[in-house]
Amino acid sequence: MALSANLFLRQSQSLVMTPQLMQSIQLLQMTHFELTQFIAQEVEKNPLLEFTSNDEDIGSSGDREAKDDRFDAAEESQGDDGFERNSGDLASDWYESENTGHADRLSDELDTNFSNVFPDDGSPQRADAPELLSQWKSMPGGEAGESYDLDDFVAGQVSLRDHLNEQIPFSLPSMADRLIAQYLVDQLDDAGYLQADLSEAAERLGATVPDVERVLGTLQLLDPPGVFARSLSECLAIQLRQKDRFDPAMERLIQNLELLARRDFATLKRLCGVDEEDLLDMMAEIRQLNPKPGSGFETGISEAIMPDIVVRPASDGSWLVELNPDTLPRVLVSQSYFASVSKTSQDHAFLSECLQNANWLTRSLDQRAKTIMKVASEIVRQQDAFLVHGVDHLRPLNLKTVADAIKMHESTVSRVTSNKYMLTPRGLFELKYFFTVSISAVEGGDSHSAEAVRHKIRLLISHESPDAVLSDDDIVDTLKKGGIELARRTVAKYREAMNIPSSVQRRREKRALAKVASF
Repeated sequence: MALSANLFLRQSQSLVMTPQLMQSIQLLQMTHFELTQFIAQEVEKNPLLEFTSNDEDIGSSGDREAKDDRFDAAEESQGDDGFERNSGDLASDWYESENTGHADRLSDELDTNFSNVFPDDGSPQRADAPELLSQWKSMPGGEAGESYDLDDFVAGQVSLRDHLNEQIPFSLPSMADRLIAQYLVDQLDDAGYLQADLSEAAERLGATVPDVERVLGTLQLLDPPGVFARSLSECLAIQLRQKDRFDPAMERLIQNLELLARRDFATLKRLCGVDEEDLLDMMAEIRQLNPKPGSGFETGISEAIMPDIVVRPASDGSWLVELNPDTLPRVLVSQSYFASVSKTSQDHAFLSECLQNANWLTRSLDQRAKTIMKVASEIVRQQDAFLVHGVDHLRPLNLKTVADAIKMHESTVSRVTSNKYMLTPRGLFELKYFFTVSISAVEGGDSHSAEAVRHKIRLLISHESPDAVLSDDDIVDTLKKGGIELARRTVAKYREAMNIPSSVQRRREKRALAKVASF
């Protein structure tokens, strides 16, 4: 058969991932902070986009256009040289009517106009020096009428390094020792531990290792107790020395912290040479120490999580699901500015592209809000029992169930639930929290959520007594009586995930705590 070239006309459909479509998908999984940054960048490079405040009506474009017309009239009243062409003084009249006239009339009506009460008091408002007048206007409550920021009056946080630098001159009079101390201060981590090698520090500073060790010994006496330690045992030993409680028995206990972590009390009593009562007293003293002495000086700002969805009970017994207005981005496409600029501008292609991008952004943000609302409403409908009764009634849920209910793809639901939070009467939860694995029930009953089962295990262990500590097999039997079918290895996996020790370790610890409480 001979090969030949032919032309065919074929019609097909395909999905093309355009840059705008990819950005629309990325908008779904952005957090509030990331979305705010992205919109700020778009507003900066797109002249047709502008921010609007939460209390500003988006539909009040007519008022803004009227103000723009008054601005245009004021500009037309000026000549090329900047002077007024008529005696109407339109720009001045507009400014007075918008800013000064209303305030003066309100002051006269309320009898609060104090401008002429003390005409000869020499106040900064009547000062001859312009710099004094500008300083007065910049002050809170000045003539400019700007509100002050309370953050300007908040005292700055003292860092760990600043706190230590204030004490070093009183402990180390020598300048060479202060230089070594300053280098060691710079090597501290956030917990107050020293992360530097002394021999390397001595080589860098041109000092001897004994000199660095001597300075380090002095620094370990500073406040907070335990700072400049190189390990947990050294940190606890420094604090015990300052309390004059670092005897030989306590020293051996500090040297065997791994046995204390394993709750091997029999071996500790033999190594320390004390009885059970003394060992319990030593453990009580260790619990009062601070393993991270520098944690109280953390300068990092803890950012509060802002919920994206707010769920409140409605009057008819249902749930009211709303988007948090504080997290909704408010941007506006300035059609009036586009119309006015396009008349005089020659770059119509650039303006058309800006208008297209601005319209796309507003539509994408609106679609993002609607998608989040759909997913959140379906989650609330599925987890109604949890909102009413608590975590014990949390239903097993997966992405496919929500996606099928709202007629969307699972990947879309996954992007929406990433880094989004819901404020409920039960607390603040990430949307991913409501999606848990299903655990089968006994004799074909309703399945249980994995999170609810973990909560039951946690409650069972918290209510056990020192004389009746539950093993993993006991927990399996108790859950089976409650209608939950679970294997022993699964119970052990859940217990270890919640950092709960084994039954043997819990029995030792509970008995020790019970004896301490009896004393």
